Amino acid sequence: MSANARLAGVFEEMSRLLELTGANRFKVNAYAKAGRVLGDLTDDVALMAGDPDALTAIDGIGKGTAEKIAEFTETGAIEEHKALKAEVPAGLLDVMRVPGLGPKTVKLMWDELGVTDIDGLRGSIADGSLAKLPRMGAKSVEKIKASLQHAAAAGKRLPIGVARPIAVMIAERIGEVAGVRRTAYAGSLRRGKETIGDIDVLCVADDAAAAHEALRSMPGVIDVIAAGDTKTSVRFEIAADLGRWGKALGESGPPSVQVDLRTVPAESWGAAMMYFTGSKEHNVKLRERAQSRGLTLNEYGLFPDDGEPAPQKRGVQPEASETEAQVFEALGVRVVPPELREDRGELDVSEATLDAIIGYDDIKAELHAHTTASDGELSIRDLAGHARNRGFHTIAVTDHSRSSAIAGGLEIDRLREHVEAVRETNEAYDGIHVLPGSEVDILADGRLDYPDDVLEALDVVVASPHAALTQEPKTAQQRMLAAVTHPLVHIIGHPTGRLIGRRPGLELDWPELIAAAIEHDTALEINAHWMRLDLRDTHVRAAAEAGAKIAIDCDVHAPGDYDNLHYGLLTARRGWLPKAQCVNTWTAKKLHAWLKSKR
Repeated sequence: MSANARLAGVFEEMSRLLELTGANRFKVNAYAKAGRVLGDLTDDVALMAGDPDALTAIDGIGKGTAEKIAEFTETGAIEEHKALKAEVPAGLLDVMRVPGLGPKTVKLMWDELGVTDIDGLRGSIADGSLAKLPRMGAKSVEKIKASLQHAAAAGKRLPIGVARPIAVMIAERIGEVAGVRRTAYAGSLRRGKETIGDIDVLCVADDAAAAHEALRSMPGVIDVIAAGDTKTSVRFEIAADLGRWGKALGESGPPSVQVDLRTVPAESWGAAMMYFTGSKEHNVKLRERAQSRGLTLNEYGLFPDDGEPAPQKRGVQPEASETEAQVFEALGVRVVPPELREDRGELDVSEATLDAIIGYDDIKAELHAHTTASDGELSIRDLAGHARNRGFHTIAVTDHSRSSAIAGGLEIDRLREHVEAVRETNEAYDGIHVLPGSEVDILADGRLDYPDDVLEALDVVVASPHAALTQEPKTAQQRMLAAVTHPLVHIIGHPTGRLIGRRPGLELDWPELIAAAIEHDTALEINAHWMRLDLRDTHVRAAAEAGAKIAIDCDVHAPGDYDNLHYGLLTARRGWLPKAQCVNTWTAKKLHAWLKSKR
């Protein structure tokens, strides 16, 4: 694990531990933000530890935090973190992860009932002592009991490619209920995060009770956690059949996911979508902006701030609420796309930057796809047909190279025959360019799996790491630099080789790798499959800001894989990728000229 990831975990844990001690809210938030910033940082923070000015130049890192980063880099630990772990029972962090239990309640249970872990929480429910705590009551205890029944699932996050189809299906079914006028999913799923904790669905309904009952009685619902007038929470079973990636998800994935349905007034739709989409940090910045203008913002709208709570309940009329655009405009902010709402400077971004970001209809080529020649399910002609039907002008056939024996990798003689078959298909097939290529393994020592004379015969070379994915970082860096700088390589496929929730992949020095990619005119890939999303969004942001070329590819093996393009585009937009830097958006003339420039 990199120093960035370890430090991010330490600061995030310190923030939670401080919450449990009732510490100053400013300090809690400062450590939480430091954890987020370090987790997103592409530069190696360990290399900056000796330069306090470089550390404090990072947004979210103050002088005190910088000192703790230096302490961790020098000693491998932070004394305050060790002291907090000694003060707070370790099991309380597990208790705080139970849905419905915030830090104040957990601290009260610790102080008053001696609850220090999940077993203690269960005991306090069984003996009735939990219900006697202030503001608890029988109804709250029942909700906690229901959450505990699914505690194992509650602690695991679900890949976006599993969560989104569930959310879309539920929103569509709720939308079919008589009297439902509007419905959509929100939350981290709408922002396009690679994993989600639960699914949030909002709707406007003339008969709210009917909408809530529709969710509770829906096939797939295995438990009703809460049922109220405006909110219903259920556990939804995840289908076992996830195609060829089901095994990869395996036991690491939760068996169910919590789905929350909220009915909101039609006049509050925009404000509610903003509030429940988040992120929490983005919403804080919006509220601060509202306060600076003498306004107050909540899920019901943007109201004049008269110093009293709940303006919507007192008949105060909002200045904006019906649409997100109205609220943003009233705050003097350009409409920020959901994917950007992560408190990464999005409120101050220029209109030109927003307009340049890649859109969902901009992709015109697929440059990483497999056929039955290796481990794909489609013939060359069928692969091309699906791409043409999607409006693409180019499809690259990039079956595996010989070292990927388990994936049916092609020996050189077979590859040459395959190239001829691809060229024949291209000649015979109208409406799309079909290019011969290969996904060539980057071997552990940095060599490519085919000699140069073979690579020269290919129109597209996607060089990817498939083995030795736990290499020591310096070795991995040299390996990937060798591929990036190879004159015959067009694209570096899924550069870290990670599988979300299963393996972290290679640890790389991203500034150096990105600089090399720019110098050698090599594109870095966003592999759009929901189990990869590699590059990740923060890598995309760093590459985009530096000016690197990016490819967004579906790594097609089956017809449905083309649909993964949506997840690649979500990742690209979260990384603020300009359309012009994505090679898949170029015209056929421009794309083919770039491909030929490496021959």
